[in-house]
Amino acid sequence: MAVVGAGPAGLAAAVYASSEGLAAIVVERTSIGGQAGSSARIRNYLGFQRGVAGGELATRAYQQAWVFGTTFLLMREVSGLRESSGGYVLETADGSEIGARSVILATGVTYRRLGIPALEEFDGVGVFYGFSSSDAQQFEGGRVYVVGAGNSGGQAAVHATRFAEHVTLLCRRKSLVDNMSQYLIDEVEAAGVEVRLETQIVGAEGDGRLQHLVLREGATGGRETVPADAVFVLIGAQPHTGWLPDDLERDEHGFVVTGGGEHMFETTAPGVFAIGDVRADSVKRVASAVGEGSVVIHEVHRYLEAVSAKA
Repeated sequence: MAVVGAGPAGLAAAVYASSEGLAAIVVERTSIGGQAGSSARIRNYLGFQRGVAGGELATRAYQQAWVFGTTFLLMREVSGLRESSGGYVLETADGSEIGARSVILATGVTYRRLGIPALEEFDGVGVFYGFSSSDAQQFEGGRVYVVGAGNSGGQAAVHATRFAEHVTLLCRRKSLVDNMSQYLIDEVEAAGVEVRLETQIVGAEGDGRLQHLVLREGATGGRETVPADAVFVLIGAQPHTGWLPDDLERDEHGFVVTGGGEHMFETTAPGVFAIGDVRADSVKRVASAVGEGSVVIHEVHRYLEAVSAKA
């Protein structure tokens, strides 16, 4: 069995596969942990009352899988997938091939960034990509900014008002109407969220954590430095699915569709499963990714048993 991706979902799949007697290999194009690995502190992960650093959680999971016998190929990018007589073959960018009876896709997503170097200094200490309640709760009574005029940005802004004293939604367009549903626009207004149109972040300042943002108004080009405790960036996420064969179904955004086969999390290709953030309609949370990684192994066992029975 091959797992593509070593984020929380892929690592959980590796742990459960190897501990239950499956020969598992994990292929990861960068380093272990995925998006969660760069999180300074995951505050709502079960069993860690004070939170746990994403890197620490990933390292523990990697070591656990390795002890159970999982093989890891790090810094190896998968570039193709094709069927073979014994199952599937993964093609890597360096020309090598990996055979497997079943494949688990756990490649995750990359959250689009603003491309502002100053913001990157505060990644995880005031600057967040995506939104979670646990991150927002850190800034109770503070000033929070949300970047993104789509529905996800509107929902995050409304939710943040439960904790922050002041929430501002930044939109580079002239109106929210183009990208946000009207009911959500009404909720944003009712929640008291300040909306600044034609406004973008161009800089950030702070001593060890985010303390100020530099904003530029498109209408005038003027710049303003404002106090800020946190900024949540929600301008879209790109799943790593461009290398998959065309007949493996994805939604309009490139996320892998599951549930069409005989087994939970199975894709339209029999024996190929998708879990975690790369799966269409998944919950973008570390705990749910780990849960899917554990559950999918039960489905892999069922699939392999069915294949063996037909042989």
